[in-house]
Amino acid sequence: MNVQKVNYQKELDSLLKQLESEQRVPSLLIHSCCAPCSSYVLEYLSQYFEITLFYYNPNIYPESEYTKRILEQQKLIQDMKFRHPVSFVAGKYEKERFHAMAEGMENLKEGGARCMKCYELRLSEAARQAAAGGFDFFTTTLSISPMKNAQKLNEIGIRVGKEYGVEYLVSDFKKKNGYKRSIALSKEYGLYRQDYCGCEFSMRQGEEQVR
Repeated sequence: MNVQKVNYQKELDSLLKQLESEQRVPSLLIHSCCAPCSSYVLEYLSQYFEITLFYYNPNIYPESEYTKRILEQQKLIQDMKFRHPVSFVAGKYEKERFHAMAEGMENLKEGGARCMKCYELRLSEAARQAAAGGFDFFTTTLSISPMKNAQKLNEIGIRVGKEYGVEYLVSDFKKKNGYKRSIALSKEYGLYRQDYCGCEFSMRQGEEQVR
């Protein structure tokens, strides 16, 4: 059975237009995977929301890489100028939680079932944080990557949002040249751009491909 794809960017455009007409600035918690991906998303959405950037990525390996990415994220927020306030919250580095989730799926190709479970792990924690903090919306920067399936990400986000009682802000940030703009902003702010998704399994696959 064919599942009809949703134009999530069109849905987001409609919501943003509505917010502008109502002169309303809701609160938004954004799960961020890294500074480069968040750069365009922050530039774009800070025009419409008061944002808290939530860095929760227990998949990152090794811990030195995790530290490097979180410092880059904090630096970007300090350096960028925003129309509405942007604050930062660091989640816990729960690498054991990620490994428990990935058990039995270590050798699956990137983009498969393990990655979907990883998205769900991070989005569930973002939804929990958003609900606890009384945010109007939550979302993730993950859909900016050409390697990430926006349809699946939005389906997961909507589902876990319903579980926690907070609305998921649908999106496909690679649209409107979002990914291209993130590369330009990364250069402008001198951001470190990693060459693998983040987990040790994606690192291993990358290393095998260049041998």
